[in-house]
Amino acid sequence: MEVVSCSHSCSALHQTPRSVWRRGSGLGLGYAKPPRPRRSVILCVGTTNGTSNPGDSSKVHSTQGFYVSDMDATLQGIPSRKVGEVEKVMIQSLPEGPDSSPISTGLWEWKPKLTVYYERSGTENSKAPAVLFLPGFGVGTFHFEKQLKDLGRDHKVWTLDFLGQGMSLPCEDPAPSNIAGEQSEEAFWGFGQDSQPWAEELVYSVDLWQNQVQHFIEEVIREPVYIVGNSLGGFVAMYLAASSPHLVKGVTLLNATPFWGFFPNPATSPRLSKIFPWSGTFPLPSFVRKLTEAVWQKISDPRSIHDILKQVYADHSTNVDKVFSRIVEITQHPAAAASFASIMFAPRGQISFQEAVSRCQSQGVPISLMYGREDPWVRPIWGIKVKQQVPEAPYYEISPAGHCPHDEVPEVINYLLRGWLKNLESEGSIDLPFLEEPSYAEHGVSKELEFVREGSRKSVSVRLYGSKISLWSQLSSFFNTPVSNSRVVSR
Repeated sequence: MEVVSCSHSCSALHQTPRSVWRRGSGLGLGYAKPPRPRRSVILCVGTTNGTSNPGDSSKVHSTQGFYVSDMDATLQGIPSRKVGEVEKVMIQSLPEGPDSSPISTGLWEWKPKLTVYYERSGTENSKAPAVLFLPGFGVGTFHFEKQLKDLGRDHKVWTLDFLGQGMSLPCEDPAPSNIAGEQSEEAFWGFGQDSQPWAEELVYSVDLWQNQVQHFIEEVIREPVYIVGNSLGGFVAMYLAASSPHLVKGVTLLNATPFWGFFPNPATSPRLSKIFPWSGTFPLPSFVRKLTEAVWQKISDPRSIHDILKQVYADHSTNVDKVFSRIVEITQHPAAAASFASIMFAPRGQISFQEAVSRCQSQGVPISLMYGREDPWVRPIWGIKVKQQVPEAPYYEISPAGHCPHDEVPEVINYLLRGWLKNLESEGSIDLPFLEEPSYAEHGVSKELEFVREGSRKSVSVRLYGSKISLWSQLSSFFNTPVSNSRVVSR
């Protein structure tokens, strides 16, 4: 394990000029290219009866007929591609065993007693871009294992645990008990009467996490990064990009929560914030301790954790045993309950999610959106709202997938991320995924992405929204209803 203790910033980060991206005619940021002639590709249409050979991705399913995609199809006596048909594309499976990129771990002492746990992969790829993954609430670095092992083969990949969560919980009691014999191995940390000097101003807020990530990039990664954030991690990613655009080359949101915190921020609402007696500091007031004990007993119960995972994962065949065991392990840390209370009562960030999106757009920070359609918490309508605010941002809606698409369908997320990164790194000379045809930028397109997992072939629907989003599309995303029943087209 690597241990890093940094007290300086990397000045090179502030001197590195941002890449200037020109807005093209399509989705995303890049150099505009002249439209290319449509390719004449024969598409095989039909359905498969029986099982296919998962090891042979080159074979085409049994078909009912043949169609070509160019306008000269009628001259050849073959009907053109029908409306509503969806192209099927075979994508790369996750690497296994020695083909995976090895993962290393590290501890970074940001401030006294505040140590951040992180993981990294692919650091030998010196010329590749750096990608930083930020986790959602209640999980940690382990939630991006599939990205570290896969994307680490051709990128520098990093992820960390937010302070107060995962393995970045404190190693000492921030507010120990003053009553002799009261504290035991099973006692909650942070429930004492007085806080330790290092924890006097500690609040596990989104402002703290934004500051934590900023310094982590400056002092540990030491180069501008692409940030990928899920849920809470998406909120922090946008907050950081809006506040420190020189550190961020682009942001990908994975079902990002559009709000965080219930109480006013003292910096932006000083008078209103005085109404509330406590703002997440240590020690916890007596009424908060009693409330926390009651709530924590319920939410830390393994049965509750199991039910939550079942709720947020759309495909219940996904193996979440490792995620489940790691979350349970975190809840057993003596500081977990008090940290949870601090998070729940911490003030909102100094800027809202919508303001962060606006700042990123005005500052030229590229944004992409990849949302699980069946998310019960962050409905796809929130992704569409960002798309409407930033029309050039590519928005991919994935089904079936819930709140954590990177863990549920990592093959799809990794495929889309690679394409997005290639598009930006090539300054637009490489197409974004699904944008092979110029017309798709305006009207969008749906495809079926196929991959092999554990010897079985799986298929996931992905819809790229165009710049024109109909009212029906917005309503269907809000109510989580399918837009149409499309036939599948195999290439």
